[in-house]
Amino acid sequence: MKRRIWNVVRMEWAGIAATPSSLLFLVVIPLVLVGQALLLSWIVPRFVNPAILGPSATDANALRLLILRQFPFFVLLIPAMVANVFATLGIVEEKVSRTLEPLLATPVRTWELLAGKILSGALPGLLVAWASAALFVGVGYALGWGSLLRSVLTATFFLDVLLLMPAVSLLSFILGVIGSSRARDAKEAQNLAVLVVFPIFALIAIQVTGLVEFTPVRTLLLALAFFAVDAILLRGAVRLFARESIVTRWS
Repeated sequence: MKRRIWNVVRMEWAGIAATPSSLLFLVVIPLVLVGQALLLSWIVPRFVNPAILGPSATDANALRLLILRQFPFFVLLIPAMVANVFATLGIVEEKVSRTLEPLLATPVRTWELLAGKILSGALPGLLVAWASAALFVGVGYALGWGSLLRSVLTATFFLDVLLLMPAVSLLSFILGVIGSSRARDAKEAQNLAVLVVFPIFALIAIQVTGLVEFTPVRTLLLALAFFAVDAILLRGAVRLFARESIVTRWS
């Protein structure tokens, strides 16, 4: 069982490695998002109207701290955006190129096939998101924001990175696989995968407005809720895949 899943993962990774644009995408998107977060944290407190915040450095640092605290949710966009390309194109392109049919004829079970495809994208997406978080913290310290970052690197931050981020990464790729398995082209598949972006923006908005304070307990419960949704959707993905009809429909 594990071997069949790993074989699917290795096959998907070989396809990714053979496509330079895919590897470039894994680098460019995280750098752009991290760069935007750092630029906002640096430039907004410098150019905001002093009449609003007051002239003191304390007020500017308070605004910068508010922006820095959004990063754990902001970085969730990385696996979501990676999934929007990798998960959706994986099955759709294989349908068009007719390379999916030989794989469906093997003894690999449907859930093993989908699990392999999901993990083949979720794992790189998660690793890139973790590397982006580390880069963000490292550059923040280099810019002299050490005292502010110590207020950011709380238990909530690490729960975001270690639990919520994997849950969102899995959700992104599960939705991508569901979309690509039912769609006839990449654009149609991406319409479903992009849905995961909206809850992420909602989390950012909730935290910025102060409607809900994400304590460690709430963050843990949120991550568990995402994992529960992952499990439900994975079962749904297996039922929706309809491997027998794919061969006849695309033959």
